Amino acid sequence: MKARVLVRPKAGILDPQGAVVERALPALGFQGVSDVRIGRLIELEVADPARLPEMCERLLANPLIEDYEVLLDGDSP
Repeated sequence: MKARVLVRPKAGILDPQGAVVERALPALGFQGVSDVRIGRLIELEVADPARLPEMCERLLANPLIEDYEVLLDGDSP
């Protein structure tokens, strides 16, 4: 089964990439943007989707500073 894992910094955790993008957007003419958070998308094929949370906790995300969301094929982000 195809799956996607969205990994983002937890609320309250410093996100330097997000801060850079947030400062750059107004300079490019995009006003009214705030709270930019940069994350990553991991796409993978898995035989047992029930094991995805374990994969995230052990390798794909750092549970101390990141949240993750698992989307299975057919789920919308």
